[in-house]
Amino acid sequence: MELKKIAPNVVLGKDVVLNAFINLYGCEIGDNTKIGTFVEIQKNAYVGKNCKIQSHSFICEGVQIEDDVFIGHGVMFINDRYPRATIEAGGLQTEADWKVVPTVIKKGASIGSNATILCGVTVGEKAIVGAGSVVIKDVPEGTIVAGNPAKVIRRISA
Repeated sequence: MELKKIAPNVVLGKDVVLNAFINLYGCEIGDNTKIGTFVEIQKNAYVGKNCKIQSHSFICEGVQIEDDVFIGHGVMFINDRYPRATIEAGGLQTEADWKVVPTVIKKGASIGSNATILCGVTVGEKAIVGAGSVVIKDVPEGTIVAGNPAKVIRRISA
């Protein structure tokens, strides 16, 4: 049995490959992009053309992924700087109680497996984020970053 939960408000480009056990709602995915197993992409997220999103990754609201981007296995994006379950007066938070902080992954970037990308950052064009890294600030274009917190390791030679 192949389970795919794809809401009617999802916009799919041409020749998008969707594997089993995915959850997509309110997002847009560009042409020729491949979405792996156990991936969730939330509303108001955008994935460009010719991207590969590997299994077990979570792309939350407010994430914009440009064309030709690689997202490794188990990559987590975060869209709230100060997450809380409840409000001061008690009771669960609703969408009205917090603000999405956007994140941008620029064209040709690669994010290694199990990386965590905090909200409000931009990963530059053709940058590489090492596996297991925690990205807390912008990554310059054409650089390799790694670690917790991620630090520039070196520039990528042309």
